[in-house]
Amino acid sequence: MATGPDTAALRQVIQDQLKLSRRLKDRVAELEARTHAPVAVVGTAMRLPGGIDTPEAYRTFLYAPDPDSRALGPIPEDRTGLRSVYHPERGKEGHSYVDRAGFLDDIASFDAAFFGISQREAETMDPQQRMLLEVAWEALERGGIAARRQDRMPIGVFVGVMASEYGRRFVHDGDYTRIDPYHSTSSGHCFVAGRISYALGLSGPATSVDTACSSSLVAVHQAVRALRGGECDYALAGGANLILGADLMVSLCQGEALSPGGRSRSFLADADGYGRGEGVGMVALMRLDDALAQGHPVLAVVRGSAVNHDGASSGFTVPSGPAQQEVIRAALADARVAPGAVGYIEAHGTGTALGDPIEVGALDAVLGTGAGERTAPVALGSVKARLGHLEAAAGIAGVLKLVLMLGDGTVPAGAQPGDGRLNPLIPWDRIALNVPRETAPWAGAPEERTAGISAFGLSGTNAHAVLSSYRPAPAAPADVPADHPELLTLSAKDPRALAELSGRVQEALTGLDAAGVASLCHTLRAGRVHFGHRLAVVGTDAAALADALADGQPADGVRSADRVVLETGADTAALDGALTELARHFPGLGEATGKEGTPAARLRAVLTLLGVKTTLAGGDTGAPGARITAGGQSLTLVGATPEDAPRLLTEALAALYRGGAPLRLDRLGAPGAVFTDAPTYPFQRKRFWIEETAPEPSHPVTVAVTPTRTAPLDRAEIGAYLTTELAVVLKADCGLDPDVPFCDVGGDSFTAMLLTKSVEQQYGVDLPTLDCPVEMPVADLLDHLSDQVCVAMGVDK
Repeated sequence: MATGPDTAALRQVIQDQLKLSRRLKDRVAELEARTHAPVAVVGTAMRLPGGIDTPEAYRTFLYAPDPDSRALGPIPEDRTGLRSVYHPERGKEGHSYVDRAGFLDDIASFDAAFFGISQREAETMDPQQRMLLEVAWEALERGGIAARRQDRMPIGVFVGVMASEYGRRFVHDGDYTRIDPYHSTSSGHCFVAGRISYALGLSGPATSVDTACSSSLVAVHQAVRALRGGECDYALAGGANLILGADLMVSLCQGEALSPGGRSRSFLADADGYGRGEGVGMVALMRLDDALAQGHPVLAVVRGSAVNHDGASSGFTVPSGPAQQEVIRAALADARVAPGAVGYIEAHGTGTALGDPIEVGALDAVLGTGAGERTAPVALGSVKARLGHLEAAAGIAGVLKLVLMLGDGTVPAGAQPGDGRLNPLIPWDRIALNVPRETAPWAGAPEERTAGISAFGLSGTNAHAVLSSYRPAPAAPADVPADHPELLTLSAKDPRALAELSGRVQEALTGLDAAGVASLCHTLRAGRVHFGHRLAVVGTDAAALADALADGQPADGVRSADRVVLETGADTAALDGALTELARHFPGLGEATGKEGTPAARLRAVLTLLGVKTTLAGGDTGAPGARITAGGQSLTLVGATPEDAPRLLTEALAALYRGGAPLRLDRLGAPGAVFTDAPTYPFQRKRFWIEETAPEPSHPVTVAVTPTRTAPLDRAEIGAYLTTELAVVLKADCGLDPDVPFCDVGGDSFTAMLLTKSVEQQYGVDLPTLDCPVEMPVADLLDHLSDQVCVAMGVDK
């Protein structure tokens, strides 16, 4: 007998399908949101013309009341190649008619020791690589990102670079004798990003980008994509450009691409070519949600970006208006921002009669009249008019400018009062774009500030990005407990650097309230890598901390914290009270203070969170409260009064820190403490520079190599020779610390090869390839090599 359908079962199937459909829709929405996730700019660093090396210096420069405040100057004395090809006559073959540009003040000085680079390698290395290392480090520090080399942090590196002219000075008239193994890694574009990742121990993607003048903005685009795609959790994006060789300067002048006066006169009637400039810049980026969750500063937000190519245009190096419109629309779509929301454009604006009208036309078609009704025209500017065109670093110079503008709510003048008329080939009266003649407040609410930035490469690669301001939701005032003790930690790789850093921090403490002190100390503890030369003080306010720093280094550092014993008394009530106080002063310790277990076990868990591995003493020691014993010193943690526990803990941690203990202090923040702007590392630079003039080429003559020493000798004499020769190979000024890892003195596979070759020539022996880890102490490496020489020569070890 036939039966009807099972309606209950059918209803269940339909309900299951609806649930599945909702889950799929939610998953699609999640993936879509991740694809367009906003990216926070959390740190910045720069070296720009005019001595601009901090965000504050750049801000002062951009808003300077002096209408002639530009950063252009004559060719430096040490650029002999550039000076030699200058001739004021335009069109003269083999010459440049430009003798001014936006030059950096000092590109030869570098703290090689900080990055574990030998003097030999440093002087061979392209100054662009050296300066990128410094700005990468500073951008991370300003973002509160402590990139400890051993941690292999998932930080991607994306760097725009166009020219690498420094390496050419090692060859002159066919003489290659000055080229050594470091020449390749010091000059090639591919090593620019990889150098940063290697030196800092970063595990994310490392990509060097060369799309000519759009290189560094393309690098930002790639960094945003990598963060959204989960390839890295942090990213460094930037670019570098130095003017070191005559070839490109002569070529650009032969094509009359450059302004004879050396200045980019963006959007002006007398625009006559672009003015070149030098610069290095970097931003540290994180996914916005991650930055907020971890308390990093959000200086601005990258909402979206896009890259395309001109394709088949009217000329290989001629800009394409339609392609520029396409890339702007694509960036807006990626940012999910309406064209009418954009209030400012940092234009490519090279100051050429051909390029400026094409760019303005494309901008107006998308963001101006093409955006429909506008209450105000889009403000237009280009920092090239002040700094020069930084070519591969032009995009990052503009991004750094936008970050300041969006945060400050200020639009600097796009043209100075004395600059004359705007370009008459642009119909300014019929478009919704204008070039402001004076600095003015950004119109609209702070949370509505949105800007775009364009960069167009001579190769045809175009990039556009959309950035916005970030205004956090109002937060409740931080309830920092009265008499809250702050642990302030400083460290450096050099005693002079530590003293300089201490002075800078004393200045930074001036006038800070309790919340400001808490954030500054939190940044210096958790947002910095900690080195061997250390200073740690404890105080309850800015003045007390500054005074303690001024007094210098206390002499109570625990010199050995390998074995730390925790002893507790029988008074569990006192321990419970102390744990409650610790949780109130340091909310990050709540994970340990509130867990299950005895008070002694919970106190031990607190120490573990802070990087102090302890052994719990068995039984009741009879001592009141709690204390730890390390390196022969006893440090009280809990005394007679539970309220003293926060102070006693910070004082004990200060003693351990000064002694070199590998503490993890990110959980020690006071209520409401966040990462904030704090003094960055004071690099101790030395000059590394190879002059362009080269000796007359030598004619190689084949000469039989005779070993200097062949007679057997004792091991001590071999060891002494190796120690001296390693210093020679590294071009070290002074003796090498035998306990320092080989890599920290600049040692690497090339150094090992050069040392081995020297030893083989000295003693007339063949040695196996020196295959030692670069982390091996210098003394162990030299002992290993001494053993090999002894075996080869038949000398007793």
